[in-house]
Amino acid sequence: MDSMNIRKVGVIGAGQMGNGIAHVCALAGCEVLLNDVSKERIEAGLATIDGNLSRQVHSGRITAADRDAALERISPAVTYDAFETADFVIESASENETVKRKIFADLCPHLREDAIIATNTSSISITRLAASTDRPERFIGMHFMNPVPVMELVEVVRGIATDDETFDAVRDLAGRLGKQTANAEDFPAFIVNRILLPMINEAVYVLYEGVGSVESIDKAMRLGANHPMGPLQLADFIGLDTCLSIMQVLHEGLSDSKYRPCPLLVKYVEAGWLGRKTQRGFYDYRGEKPVPTR
Repeated sequence: MDSMNIRKVGVIGAGQMGNGIAHVCALAGCEVLLNDVSKERIEAGLATIDGNLSRQVHSGRITAADRDAALERISPAVTYDAFETADFVIESASENETVKRKIFADLCPHLREDAIIATNTSSISITRLAASTDRPERFIGMHFMNPVPVMELVEVVRGIATDDETFDAVRDLAGRLGKQTANAEDFPAFIVNRILLPMINEAVYVLYEGVGSVESIDKAMRLGANHPMGPLQLADFIGLDTCLSIMQVLHEGLSDSKYRPCPLLVKYVEAGWLGRKTQRGFYDYRGEKPVPTR
């Protein structure tokens, strides 16, 4: 399938990443079907898209007419039946292989034979996920960065069976969305998270061992390494549960002790302190300004 034939896009997952993907697809002129586990989750995703598009209007990046046209192109899809006419479907559910495999098994009977399936996984094997579908040759990894409307990169990851036509169509689609692509091999966590998450995990170890406080660690990396935000602040933004999942994939997939998740990261996740989305992580976001929790 040529990328120009990708006109109707299905997005599974209306959370932080999914609504961002729906946002950029609609802005690029695609008709978008947005799905999640409940109608309420879809409505919340649509409200976020509306707010983010309005911010782009206020900043002068798009016009009010662009925003209105993009919103018109997005429709709620409460069940997978809605995807029967989709050219391309991307899954952006939680970073859990069991959840993703079940989605693909349930989704495939509702798709056209020539439809492409992509996953926005940030770490899980594309080859393994493809094996849970009826079309591994038309299955690919398309890892967007967060926040999707702002970040320019998409990692494109082929599974062992992904054919050239699918790869070309998805790479070209990313270009239509205004993104740059980096091609990654199907190894645990691909490129960005293979490098980024061990750094975040090491920052948690530095905190765990008492080498520095939350504030001093983040300040050191902002001012000493010129990072736009500190690693613990970034972890809160990503979600500590997602950080832990990726470290577990790296540890299990590469069998190297250097990828062992820090026990303090595990403890925060067990406490439900997952970062910004739960209002507490390495910072407490419930007041007027974020306050370190350690």
